[in-house]
Amino acid sequence: MNTSFAQYLTNKNLAFNTINSYLYTLKLFNKIYHKRFNKQNLQKFKSFLLDKYTANTINLRIRGINCYLEFINKKQLKLSCVKVQTKNFLENVISEADYEYFKKKLKKYNLFWYFVIRFLAATGARVSELIQIKAEHIQLGYLDLYSKGGKIRRIYIPIKLQQEALLWLKEQDLSSGFIFRNRFGDRITPRGISSQLKQLALRYKINTKVVYPHSFRHRFAKNFLAKYNDISLLADLMGHESIETTRIYLRKTSLEQRAIVDSIIDW
Repeated sequence: MNTSFAQYLTNKNLAFNTINSYLYTLKLFNKIYHKRFNKQNLQKFKSFLLDKYTANTINLRIRGINCYLEFINKKQLKLSCVKVQTKNFLENVISEADYEYFKKKLKKYNLFWYFVIRFLAATGARVSELIQIKAEHIQLGYLDLYSKGGKIRRIYIPIKLQQEALLWLKEQDLSSGFIFRNRFGDRITPRGISSQLKQLALRYKINTKVVYPHSFRHRFAKNFLAKYNDISLLADLMGHESIETTRIYLRKTSLEQRAIVDSIIDW
């Protein structure tokens, strides 16, 4: 059944990490409640989640279970998500200064990882999308991906990055196929990227809390709005289904808020 559910999730064009999370949630439920999907067990499972996880993780697990309930035609048993208290600031976003410093160091000592963070920060790609980029996409200057509901999302590769990447690929003698590979020649995994970025952050003495793949996607959004204040276009570029998701980038980071407070308050 898990194999069928996995195929169902794949057919819905869900991200690789989302599929793994939903499959893990199903495995967790089955381990505790032995595949007995009824209202009582589902409410117990929700209580179990409330005791163990943060609100965001709880809702991720609930979405996974609800997706499975749709799969087995038991929509009437779907659970409601918990309310997530929103913050009035962005957390753990790499600063422009740290990004520029990191980029400079990597360009000098490790071009592979230089291009990893460059593509994340200059395209707004999710890490699951980043690893799908091929040499052919660099030549075209964009990558088309199918999102939920069969929609096409186009990830543009800015001309400066495109030109720089083409020279790099030429040096690597790479004219086709995936460009981000591990030492075995296989496509690198999102986990591998996350882990190595943390190690590089430690090496260059950057706060590891702000160095993770999605942080560079946040940096893309912040920089985009600073230079071109069109939140509707940004929502399209980032693949957000709702513009409300994109509105968070109108907020300052906690460090930015602190700097403003320190600079204006003298009483």
